[in-house]
Amino acid sequence: MAKAKASGNFNMTATTLAGLEEVLAQELRDLGAQYVKVGVRAVTFSGNQYLLYQANLCCRTAIRILKPFAQFKARDEKELYLKVREQDWSRFLDVNHTFAINAVVARSTFEHSLFVAQLTKDAIVDQFRDATGQRPSVDVTTPDVRINLHMHENIVTLALDASGDSLHRRGYRQQTNVAPLNEVLAAGILMLSGWDKNTPLYDPMCGSGTFLAEAAMLAHNIAPGKFRKDYGFMRWPDYDAALHQRVIQDEAAKEEPDHELEIYGSDIDPDFVEAAFQNLEYAELEQYVRIKELDFKDAVKPQEQGLLVMNPPYGERIGEESEINGLYKMIGDTLKSNFQDWDACLFTGNLEAAKHIGLKPSRRIPLYNGPIECRLFKYELYRGSRREKETSEEAE
Repeated sequence: MAKAKASGNFNMTATTLAGLEEVLAQELRDLGAQYVKVGVRAVTFSGNQYLLYQANLCCRTAIRILKPFAQFKARDEKELYLKVREQDWSRFLDVNHTFAINAVVARSTFEHSLFVAQLTKDAIVDQFRDATGQRPSVDVTTPDVRINLHMHENIVTLALDASGDSLHRRGYRQQTNVAPLNEVLAAGILMLSGWDKNTPLYDPMCGSGTFLAEAAMLAHNIAPGKFRKDYGFMRWPDYDAALHQRVIQDEAAKEEPDHELEIYGSDIDPDFVEAAFQNLEYAELEQYVRIKELDFKDAVKPQEQGLLVMNPPYGERIGEESEINGLYKMIGDTLKSNFQDWDACLFTGNLEAAKHIGLKPSRRIPLYNGPIECRLFKYELYRGSRREKETSEEAE
């Protein structure tokens, strides 16, 4: 693998969603990261500039890649202000740059992250004003430089945000539905499902096609950041455009366009089918996926064996409890009658409705969809009853 020129190793932090930490840690190890350590919604690791660019381009379950540059204790407002102001901010931005502070505060004497962010901004601005008579502006939506402040038990870590926009924004989604599944979560679910990237995969409630797009990229080894044009590190003083281009080319060379695999999608709503197709087409993935309009109760397994993955409605929009319970019962009935010898992974935030599926899951993985506590249920759909299968296994 190409090595960064004259770039030593440094510490980094990759943030993720709750429940995906181990998946992300393995992704980073696979890229060659060193000293990989799992935390809460974050993984710390070490690597060089090549890896910094590569992690942004390639990590399917990372939300942001951060590069910490300072750590200190701040017991009160005055100490926080002074310690922030002690940093040499001219290393990272100048008066013509815009910047934003993203603050996360936990178990500290400060209660409000917005107040901490404001104080940090004041210290940075005051340093520039005193030195130059001018100050950089704040832009919370599209800043040139994003600074991450993490405070835990009054220990402050300052980091540069290498990603800029959240990495779940892959750049391929043109069409969406009311509540599309976060791309990082979709990729994480596929990686937690045990899918081997060779077995046929089917999403019968595909919505705008997030599972389908993420599965196609996984199967054909296409970097999830392939369609992104912009990262935070591109506005850093040490940005190496030639090295970044090398990372992009190295990853493109690893793609496997000829890998043979069937990926299927369907949805009852023709608008979603159209949206999914347009997203896949924009991402140049449409040749890898077959989509059609279909009610799941009429669906049959497209191959003898495979993995079915789905994110059915949770019930906030459908309304009636009996209606959502009926939907989940139909899912269970269809799985039992039409998908024998398949595995099924069902992701839902309605744990009560999930009981109406009437199948015993072999795995239950806790995850979150935004603030909603969810479960990823895995079902193994044997021909005949589970009891017969277990009895035969006991006899062996």
